[in-house]
Amino acid sequence: MELLVLGGSGQVGTELQAQSLPEGVRLHAPSRAELDLTDAAALADAVASRPWGAVINAAAYTAVDRAESEVAQAWRLNALAPAVLAAATARAGLPLVQVSTDYVFDGTDTGAYEPEAPIGPRSVYGASKAAGEIAVRSANPRHAILRTAWVVSPHGGNFVRTMLRLAAEREVLRVVDDQHGCPTSATDLAAALIAVALRLAHDPDAPTGTHHCVNAGATTWCGFAQAIVAGSARRGGRTVPIEGIASSAYPTPARRPANSRLSTASLSRAYGLTPRPWEAALEDLLDRL
Repeated sequence: MELLVLGGSGQVGTELQAQSLPEGVRLHAPSRAELDLTDAAALADAVASRPWGAVINAAAYTAVDRAESEVAQAWRLNALAPAVLAAATARAGLPLVQVSTDYVFDGTDTGAYEPEAPIGPRSVYGASKAAGEIAVRSANPRHAILRTAWVVSPHGGNFVRTMLRLAAEREVLRVVDDQHGCPTSATDLAAALIAVALRLAHDPDAPTGTHHCVNAGATTWCGFAQAIVAGSARRGGRTVPIEGIASSAYPTPARRPANSRLSTASLSRAYGLTPRPWEAALEDLLDRL
């Protein structure tokens, strides 16, 4: 069985390709040079080119602040590409696993968001990802949408790598302390995506719908930074003071949800997947770095 993976060069895509797969299962992750995700005909042809077991779409325009000015680019990757994929996979009778985001919510709730909670994106990025979700639900009934948040890995630009760099350069770090969320290991997310895709590929009666996949527990960006620097210090890294600041002291073009906590209860019920605590995932990430 072959699984088609889109977005193979990103954090999640890189970790997808590093997963240990069951015997007989292979991933095919075409590069951007091989497949232009904004080319609808090319995307449809890629889906129709082989008898895939399932398609995993981990591709996205994730430059949250730049999306506020590059609206068309964000919508092409986050909304139109999933729409094309959903229609093409439906024609081919294939399940589609779509990665989405906490940014589809407005962040005003006080508890952890359940998948069925009303959405209310407050940014171009969030609105484009929400539109991608709607397109997938509308076009292919055999879909699974996995929303995630605060993704980190040894690759590319992410919060862990940024904090480690700044801790080596500065005498004090000032980090937002009024946004709450669930740090998520790209490794753990990739393992969940593979598990869901294989379940859908093997079982025509497998659960479908929208679920959340984040590591267990929650913190603030400041709390996350403190854990990162403390973990680095245990491995010989530099220790610096970390001060919590309000979001208003660090304005950004895109509005961030104040609450990005996501409940993974439905993921556990549907697929038997119970994510581990974010602290344990961070320890593994720091070991790798």
